[in-house]
Amino acid sequence: MGGQAKAKKKSKVKRKDLRSNGASGLAGLSPQERMKLKMQEKAKKKTAEKYTVEQLLEKTEECMDSLEFEMAGRFCQRALDVEPDNLFTLDLLGHIHSERGDITKATEVFLRAVALSPDEGYSKYMSLGQMNTGREAIQYYTKGIQILLRTLEKNPSTTVEAGAAHPSLQDTRSENPTATDVCVAYCSVAEIYFTDLCMEDGAGDQCREAIEKALSYHPDNPEALQLMASYLFSTEKNQEGREYLMRSVSAWLPALSDAPPSKQDMEDQQTENDIPPYESRITTAKLLIEAEEYETAVDVLEGLLEEDDEVVQVWYLSGWVCYLQMERAKEESAKEEQEETFEGQQEENEALKEAARSYLTRAKKLYGKLCCDDGPMLEHVEQLLGDLGGETEVEEGEADPAVDEDFVPSSDEEEDAMEH
Repeated sequence: MGGQAKAKKKSKVKRKDLRSNGASGLAGLSPQERMKLKMQEKAKKKTAEKYTVEQLLEKTEECMDSLEFEMAGRFCQRALDVEPDNLFTLDLLGHIHSERGDITKATEVFLRAVALSPDEGYSKYMSLGQMNTGREAIQYYTKGIQILLRTLEKNPSTTVEAGAAHPSLQDTRSENPTATDVCVAYCSVAEIYFTDLCMEDGAGDQCREAIEKALSYHPDNPEALQLMASYLFSTEKNQEGREYLMRSVSAWLPALSDAPPSKQDMEDQQTENDIPPYESRITTAKLLIEAEEYETAVDVLEGLLEEDDEVVQVWYLSGWVCYLQMERAKEESAKEEQEETFEGQQEENEALKEAARSYLTRAKKLYGKLCCDDGPMLEHVEQLLGDLGGETEVEEGEADPAVDEDFVPSSDEEEDAMEH
């Protein structure tokens, strides 16, 4: 009896040992899953012995530069396996998930970084602000700005010129913020008050306050100047808004500079990220049309079409501005009494009319091809085409990029990234 009881006791100890193994992730797994887990642990150990975290992060950055985000994620995850609490690696992995469109994973990674170091590193808060809306986004941006300002106070020699709205990965490793970073952060806050929270009491005042703070850190920032213009237009202070708008556009549009830019100047300008993002320039064109700065709007829209001719809104705005130019020319010619200018004015009006018809026709056809859902825009396009005499016809044999049968709404770079 005593021997049997002793045997049972040993058996219980063995079962307890098996349960303790389960704490390491093996209990309840199939033999194949346990083998896979052991191989992964072995691979992690081998990686740590063969590569340094620095080498893995360099490979991560190389893959990101070539838009191979899936492979970048693998290298970054390996670096994180070696150093699980490496804040820079967490920040990098969060951005990779964000680039791949996995907002859930990106949020998890950034929140882990917040838990590890809540009062250091502003980048994770800016990323969380971008991925959220309303008050929650404001809270993340506010915390990030607090860290930015505290860091700037420790390093007052930092200048606007040294800043960049989109710092390189190497810069984020040490997170040396600049006044420009503070400006961009306040712009993000202002945009939320201008959109998500626009119906809240005091939203207008909060929006203007954030823009003014942004301009106090970078007075010539195109984004901040344009935001102030938008705010002023919304409060019917059109003349003041126009002044801010033209200051913003002149900072990056070559056509408004005093002297023609050299090729080197244009390359330097692009390198410094002075040109606003595509969507921001669409807003610029809308504001220019509202301010009746039609010629400048045309310059902006032509640049957008050269960059990407598959955006319905840009074709629509191009047609709309030509239509408005035509209507203004008619009004001016009606005031003119000199017969010698009449024929030339008629030719100009006809050219503007045909340009408007062509742009709007392409907008309508591309609208259908891309299955857009902006009903008011389509309605306005059809109304304008009705006033102009209907759609233009594509001559036989003429290529029309907007209605090409083989048209696919994605760039070559996007296709390559998807293949990888």
